[in-house]
Amino acid sequence: MAAEVSPRAKIWLGVASVPIILYTLLPIGWILSLSLKSSGSITDRAYASLNKKAWSWENYRYILTGAGGSLFRPALVNSIVICLIATVVGVGLSTFAAYGIARLDFPGKRLILNTALLTAFFPAISIVTPLFNLWRSIGLYNTTLGLIIPYLSLTLPISIWTLTAFFRQIPWEMEQAAQVDGATSWQAFRKVVFPLAAPGVFTVAIISFFTAWNDFVYAISLSSTTGSTAPHFTGSQTVPAVLGFFQGPSQFIPPTGYVAAAAVIVTVPVVILVLFFQKRIVAGLTAGAVKG
Repeated sequence: MAAEVSPRAKIWLGVASVPIILYTLLPIGWILSLSLKSSGSITDRAYASLNKKAWSWENYRYILTGAGGSLFRPALVNSIVICLIATVVGVGLSTFAAYGIARLDFPGKRLILNTALLTAFFPAISIVTPLFNLWRSIGLYNTTLGLIIPYLSLTLPISIWTLTAFFRQIPWEMEQAAQVDGATSWQAFRKVVFPLAAPGVFTVAIISFFTAWNDFVYAISLSSTTGSTAPHFTGSQTVPAVLGFFQGPSQFIPPTGYVAAAAVIVTVPVVILVLFFQKRIVAGLTAGAVKG
């Protein structure tokens, strides 16, 4: 049984957590304040104050309905489509791979798991140049598939490792009992094993989506826009990479506010997912860490 925390200890833990929370929220609040400042307010250092008269929705209008929308909106659609496809495919492949590793005995099983874990820590920047040359030669450069495949290389190793631990916790006797009752192997997996491993599958899906959503290296290296001097976009770049192409209405106005507004918009889905599925994420992570 877990040891109970005394009321006094809870108070001290709460007090100690306040500086950490403030330290964590400070960058978010700073970016949010910049997104609500006009370009003139930022350049004349009005951003250092909390003067509400300097706040406006100019930056959001520019990137959503203004000239910057032709650059931001297609990139946002690309991010959603590419990340969802990469997540669904990655979770499906890692689920079946992890189930096979957890249930079957074959030579080299431990080597496969160790290799998967090693691949998860392999720096992505080291393989960008070979991928760039390969993608250009086979026609995958600046395509949706050309980004989905590298994203799978980022998410599959850690997903297989995590789900293998979940499947190992599920007793083999439960599947055997289902098969004795007349269920096929697929039915036993779908109706018995998968529901029990759902917290782990859900956790892996969230982690995979966040990994693809926040990627910058692959997105900036394996795709491109049709132009860098104007806010025009027909390529396959996602939002993190496209933010580097944001420009102000003129060369004398920095795009700080526009970039901040775009950063706030792409952060909102992540915050909503974390807040809405917080209990499931925590349950999945803690269940995967406990053996027995």
